[in-house]
Amino acid sequence: MIDRKQLLANIDKVVIKIGTSSITRDDCSLNGILMDDIASHVLELHNQGKHVIIVSSGAIGVGLDLLEINCRPREIPLRQAAAAVGQSVLMQEWRKAFGKYGLNVAQILLTYQSFSNRLTYLNLRNSISTLLDYGVIPIINENDSTCVNEIEATFGDNDKLSAMVASKIEADLLIILSDIDGLYDKNPKRNPDAKLLKTVREITPKIESYGGSPTSMKGVGGMRSKIEAAKICSISGCHMVIANSSIHDAVPRILAGENIGTLFLAGENVNKNRVRWIILAWAAGKVTVDAGAKDAITKRMSLLPSGVIGVTGTFDRGDIVELECEGKIFAKGITDYTSEELDKIKGKHTDRIADILGYKNYDQVIKKDNIGLFSQEMIPKNISK
Repeated sequence: MIDRKQLLANIDKVVIKIGTSSITRDDCSLNGILMDDIASHVLELHNQGKHVIIVSSGAIGVGLDLLEINCRPREIPLRQAAAAVGQSVLMQEWRKAFGKYGLNVAQILLTYQSFSNRLTYLNLRNSISTLLDYGVIPIINENDSTCVNEIEATFGDNDKLSAMVASKIEADLLIILSDIDGLYDKNPKRNPDAKLLKTVREITPKIESYGGSPTSMKGVGGMRSKIEAAKICSISGCHMVIANSSIHDAVPRILAGENIGTLFLAGENVNKNRVRWIILAWAAGKVTVDAGAKDAITKRMSLLPSGVIGVTGTFDRGDIVELECEGKIFAKGITDYTSEELDKIKGKHTDRIADILGYKNYDQVIKKDNIGLFSQEMIPKNISK
């Protein structure tokens, strides 16, 4: 039995994600009461010396209502338009809610590329840290109005976005507030005997099988995307709780150690921040290697051109690529050669590189320090284009 009070006693950084189904009512109007409650809880946490980041859904849902669109359109331009219309309204309401408690807010709109470019990511992390130092509440949302194929396909109603944020700022806890009580072993709407899981120690294939589909037309983040978020948190050393937003004072009660919702425990083997960045960043292409190269890489050695048997996609030096062997992705790395160069030197010994290309960047294709390893069970799905 996990003692949540002891486990969460020294939490410093908290990310709170509010889902669309929680922040909007059935008529798509914003739930001002919930937003006010969240603001009051954040003030309480601030007074305890904790740092809080909000990841807020709801822009598309509000925009659809204002545009008088009664169904969730599949067309990306319509969803982008709805996001553009709804985002300003969403931020106005958050500013009003936090203003009642003397707290300032800052809007941050992100896409997957914000996390995939190392320099952009470092600047983002520094910006968030500075806002927190000044007592400002960062309110983060996906930049739906400018995304092309990222809406719903990459983050999934901000579930995975919130986990990415938690990972990058090295948060201690991610709280996902939704319209569900937590993770069940069956669909509770169809199975009266469904049991709520209070604690998930490890995300196994069985746990993944409990993932469901989207819960409503307003939001897109079903349980499956929340499990993917838990995977990201696990490899980042961050605990995660899924709880029902309708529970009175859910956030402070969770932090006080009450047995609310489902707790996903952080993994024991946590990668360094740079390695996590490599693992979770968008991949520009794929490099297929032979079994010998995979064995060497798993033993923390560099990838040499002699071990490369295939190149997929178009990428430049410094881009992140997936590493595949026998049809399975087992790592990601920062390549020192372009896809065109690598296609020419694949399968060749390092002493042939200069003869083939007329120059040589490095002996290795990917340096060992630029490789992030993961197991197929742990790596989140859909984190490459």
